[in-house]
Amino acid sequence: MDMKIFERIASRIDSYKDEMIRMQLGLTTIPALSPDNGGDGEYEKAKFLIDCLHNLGFNDIKEYNAPDVRVSSGVRPNIATTIPGKNREKTVWILTHTDIVPPGEIGLWESDPYRGYVKDGRIYGRGTEDNQQDMVASIFAARAFVDEGITPENGIGLTFVADEETASKYGLEYLLKNEKGIFRKTDILVVPDFGNEEGTMIEVAEKSMLWLRFKTTGKQCHASKPSLGRNAFLAASHLVVRLNDLHDIFDASDPLYQPPASTFEPTRKDANVPNINTIPGEDVFHIDSRVLPQYRLPDVISETRKMADEIEEKFGVSIEITPIQQGQAPPPTPDDALVVTSLQKAVSDVYGVDASPCGIGGGTVATFFRREGYPVAVWCKIGPTAHQPNENCIIANMIGNAKVYAHLFLQG
Repeated sequence: MDMKIFERIASRIDSYKDEMIRMQLGLTTIPALSPDNGGDGEYEKAKFLIDCLHNLGFNDIKEYNAPDVRVSSGVRPNIATTIPGKNREKTVWILTHTDIVPPGEIGLWESDPYRGYVKDGRIYGRGTEDNQQDMVASIFAARAFVDEGITPENGIGLTFVADEETASKYGLEYLLKNEKGIFRKTDILVVPDFGNEEGTMIEVAEKSMLWLRFKTTGKQCHASKPSLGRNAFLAASHLVVRLNDLHDIFDASDPLYQPPASTFEPTRKDANVPNINTIPGEDVFHIDSRVLPQYRLPDVISETRKMADEIEEKFGVSIEITPIQQGQAPPPTPDDALVVTSLQKAVSDVYGVDASPCGIGGGTVATFFRREGYPVAVWCKIGPTAHQPNENCIIANMIGNAKVYAHLFLQG
């Protein structure tokens, strides 16, 4: 790679700082919430993004709309734009997502989560870090080649998908099922939706994901006469404790992953009776399990069912178990895959640190690529504020990550 050309591109990216901030602020004012999260989808944000791309000189822009009758536009938009490179057999794709999560408790925010603002080298607002930081970074990394009149070694591909925060049915999963030919197995695929504050983690593997809903049905009665009923809340509470034994049954450890073991965590607890002096006849809770890939999720469900059967017999209740989300992890991306080694070189040259392959318990859209046999890596240098109140993007990360993507575009 010609480092003098890279230095020109990097200098050009530095000059975009104010424009990058303005784009971030503009994106933040347009909430893009899935209907699953109480919103109307990503359509308005996608329109804004397409206008930005046109104004910045991107000419090849394609829209792939996934039908969804739950939103007013009727579609969940996915966008792709490309710039040809010298090597027509390989495109470097940076895939980011346009949707966000709800702001949560508004009282915990210092300001309106949809009114972005800049403070102390950071851009604040919902979506600024997850995933607008790297969306904007990828756009301006590509724009630098247009403005400098430089043809990249590899083709440049930017994809902006919907529905990442709520299972990707209308996003990347839709594209891979319905729009064949966008991506090739020879391409370099980077999903900047996980990382650490040093930029040293390249995610190549994810655990299997299993979300389960437990509905316990007993018999409601007055709290002063518990013998007349069957306390669903009490039975469910014993089941929650019993489920902790899953850690002992599926007890393998793999240092590739953080954390290295499978996890089985009770999370959401739905309301039962509204008053204190009634024993509830129905109770609902959920667990979030992140399971090492060597274990089959049907086996986890089977062991869970056995535990529920024990509680049913002990308390005279019935327990219904419903999978809410169930995804067996595909094989990892090899540590020596081109996308991994290319990222390692780019991160080293830009940030001066060594990045290593790792696995995570969280889920990203990269798993859909891996299921189809595409080598993909998840990387970005990022802060810890995604999904939190006062989410913010470190401006230096946005600019630095843009240089990493530009480095990838230049690698032969």
